Amino acid sequence: MKPDAVGRTLQHLRVSITDRCNFRCSYCMPADLFDADVEFTARDDLLDFEEIERLTLLFVRLGVHRVKITGGEPLLRRGLETLVSKLAALEGIRDLGLTTNGALLDRRADALAAAGLHRVTVSLDALEDEVFRRINGVGFPVARVLSGIEAAEAAGLTPIKINVVVKRGLNEDQVVPLARHFRGTGHIVRFIEYMDVGTTNSWRLDDVVPSVEIVQTLTRGLPLEPLPPQYPGEVARRWRYSDGSGEIGVVTSVTAPFCDSCNRARLSVDGKLFTCLFGSPALDLAALLRTGASDRELLAAIAAAWDKRIDRYSLDRALGVDQTNAHASRPEMNYIGG
Repeated sequence: MKPDAVGRTLQHLRVSITDRCNFRCSYCMPADLFDADVEFTARDDLLDFEEIERLTLLFVRLGVHRVKITGGEPLLRRGLETLVSKLAALEGIRDLGLTTNGALLDRRADALAAAGLHRVTVSLDALEDEVFRRINGVGFPVARVLSGIEAAEAAGLTPIKINVVVKRGLNEDQVVPLARHFRGTGHIVRFIEYMDVGTTNSWRLDDVVPSVEIVQTLTRGLPLEPLPPQYPGEVARRWRYSDGSGEIGVVTSVTAPFCDSCNRARLSVDGKLFTCLFGSPALDLAALLRTGASDRELLAAIAAAWDKRIDRYSLDRALGVDQTNAHASRPEMNYIGG
C-alpha cells in the first residue's frame, strides 16, 4: 500500500475491543462524568471477534505487522482469549500485544499466553498505594497490579512495558520510585506526557510534566544514556541506565510531537477506522462489513482512507495552530484505545 499524503507508511494497528473500564482515572474516564448512568457502546454495535479477525487480516495484507489490543479495559471483554488465538494465528503479525490496567491480569496471564499473546503493557501511574488508589478513582490497591505484572512475567508475556502518565501535582513524585522499582527486572517503564485526548479530562498545558524534566529528575540518581529507536515510528524515546541495569522510555507527545513518523491506524470498538488518536473517523468499516462488502472492496476503502491521511494534531498544537474545531470532535480514550 502507498504511504499517506505526507509519506507515512501503515505498520501498526491498535484494536479497541471495549469502551468499558473498571477504573476511573482522571486523565481518561473521570468518575464524575463516567458514573453509573453513563452509556457505553451497545453489545450489538461492538465488532465481534470474527469481524475483528477479518479486518485485522486485511490490515496485515496492507502492511501491518504489529497489532495491539486495547480498550477501555480489554480484560473485561468476555472470551478475550478466543480473540487472541484468532489473531495469533494470522500469518504476518510479528508482534501481538495487549494494554491493560493490570487489575485482572493475575488471573488471566497464563490463559492469554497459552492463546498466543506475545506481551503486555500495563498502565501503572504510581507505586505508592495511596496515590495509586486516588488516581484510579475506585480505590484499587497497587499490590494487585504488581501481582498481575509478576504473573505476566511468569507466563512469558515479556518484555513487559509499564506505562506511566505523568501529571503535574498528581504523581510526578512517583517517577523515581517507579524507575527504581522496575530497574533490573527487564521491564521497561515508559513515562508519558499527559495528553489532551478526548474532551472530558480537563487538560491544561500547565499540568504537563515535560519529558526533558523527567529525564533530568531521573539522571540525578540514576545516570542515563540515550538509545536509538528499535523500529521506525517508535513513539518512546529510549534511555538506558549507564550501569547496564535496564532502560526506560519517555513519550514526548506534547513537547516534541512525533506526528511526522506516526504509522498507526486505530480501530474503534464499533468498527470505525481512525488514522489519528485525536482525529475524526476516516471510515466506518463495520457498516461496510455488515452490508456485504468483499475483501477487495474493504482493502480498497482502507487504502483510500490512508492515502489521503494528513493528520498531525499534536504537531499543529505545538506550532500554535488553532485547535478549536478539532477539540470538539476528539474521540475519548476509552473508545478509541491509547
